[in-house]
Formats: sequence, structure tokens, C-alpha cells
Amino acid sequence: MSELRTRMIRDMALRGFSPRTHEAYIAAVVRLAKHYKRAPDQLTNDEVQAYLAHLIQVRKLSWSTCSQAAHAFRFLYHVTLGHPPSDFHVPAPKQPQRLPEILSREEVWRMLNACTHLRHRLLLATTYAAGLRVSEAMALKVSDLDADRMTVRVEQGKGAKDRYVPLSKRLLQEWRAYWKTTPPRVWLFANRQGTRPIDITVAQRIYTATKLRAGIRKQGGIHALRHAFATHLLEAGRDLHTVQLLLGHQHISTTMRYFHLSQGRVLGTVSPLDLPEPPGA
Repeated sequence: MSELRTRMIRDMALRGFSPRTHEAYIAAVVRLAKHYKRAPDQLTNDEVQAYLAHLIQVRKLSWSTCSQAAHAFRFLYHVTLGHPPSDFHVPAPKQPQRLPEILSREEVWRMLNACTHLRHRLLLATTYAAGLRVSEAMALKVSDLDADRMTVRVEQGKGAKDRYVPLSKRLLQEWRAYWKTTPPRVWLFANRQGTRPIDITVAQRIYTATKLRAGIRKQGGIHALRHAFATHLLEAGRDLHTVQLLLGHQHISTTMRYFHLSQGRVLGTVSPLDLPEPPGA
């Protein structure tokens, strides 16, 4: 399968797929070949679909895992092998739609004040102040903070797109105070050796420990700070399109969920029981 693997990786690279996508797609194809003990280019569409059914019904893997495998197979057969299009089907999950629990501004400040380590506070404050995904926060370099233009450059965020977000004056002051005792390195959140950023799992653990220390019981990981950023901006009167640009959303519909979650919209809606009584009531 080495030649086929090389061709598939080349095709993914030409289309700008991320290294993580390369790994996931190749791993899915390897598992398919092991299941049938035959090379993937010798399998029929029906066999591929039967394998997906096996993942769902027998192995009971999550919908996201099965869906990713289907995407990998579509790419292999339609792009790399040039077969006619065939939609490998994975049934959509029937799952309850749950809204995220939004941190209030008071809860965010309680969390920041509960940080026992200044660098941990800066990590959480930067993530919240710029509305970043945790992967984007971990990838920040010192040079991404532009004090002249008061912007933060988010390089190659989701969708391989760059964007700029405002740099908080308070955040910049805290970073400058920190750098007086700890000289800046290349990465904002470098590992101990300074060779690369800290791992995302480390950031998640810092968030969880700080949240518990602050006595906050709401569900969710560090991504809750991004949810809070968007919701708090909308509650402060920022327009939806601006928030969409700051979050780096491709579609306005993705940002709309925060519009519906904003407290001002919910509490500003009058219950029908409180409307004026109709004549003769």
C-alpha cells in the first residue's frame, strides 16, 4: 500500500489538508485494508459501505469517527483513484441539541482572580480577551501582539485563514509586567525548554483546575472562554457581523447561536403573560 499511501498524501497536500487530516485519513484507509486483508484499490463500493456499516453496528464507533472514515474513503476513491463518485453513507446521529453553559462576566473575573500562577492567568485572559480557539492561543507568538496597531494576529486559524482581533489594553499591560521579570521568548506559551508551545491538554488542565478553584460548576472546557467572548460582545451591543469576523466564522449562521444565547435578548423578551390584558378580559 506504500505507493497508494504516497499518492493519497500527495493529493491531500496539494489541496492544503492539515497534517492531522493526513494522519486521520491514512489511518482510516489502513484499518479498511486490514479488515478485508486486501489492498483498498481492490475493494468494491459495496464492500466499503459494508465496512462503514460494520463500524456503526458492530464496533459501535462514534458518528464523528465513522463520518471521518467516510470522508477518507471518498477522497481515496474519487480523488486519488479517480473512481466515479459514490456517496459512502453514514446515518446522521440522533442526538439532543444542547446549548453551552455560558460563563458570566463575573465568573470570568472570578476565574482570572483565582489563578495562582501569573502565566496561567495570562493564558486564560488571552484566550478570553481575543476569543481564541485553544489551538490558536497555543500557537501565538510574541510577535503576534502588535502594540502599535493594538491587534493580535491569529495565524492560520481554522480553515487555514489568518485574521486580526483587537489587543486588549489591560492584557497588554499584564504581558509587559510579566516580561519585566520573565524575558519573552518566541512563543507566548512556550514549554519549559522554549522550543515549542505547551500542549493543548496542559491548557485544558489549567482551565479546569482554575475553574474548580473559583467555585464554578458550569460544564465545558477552555472553549467556554471563546463562547463567553462572543456572547459578552453581543450583550455589549456589538453587531453580529463584527463578532463573526472576530471569531473567524465562515458562515453567519455559526455566529447566530451566540445571538440567541445572549442574556439581553433572552431577558429582554416579554413573556406573553405580562402583555397588556385584552379588552374584556
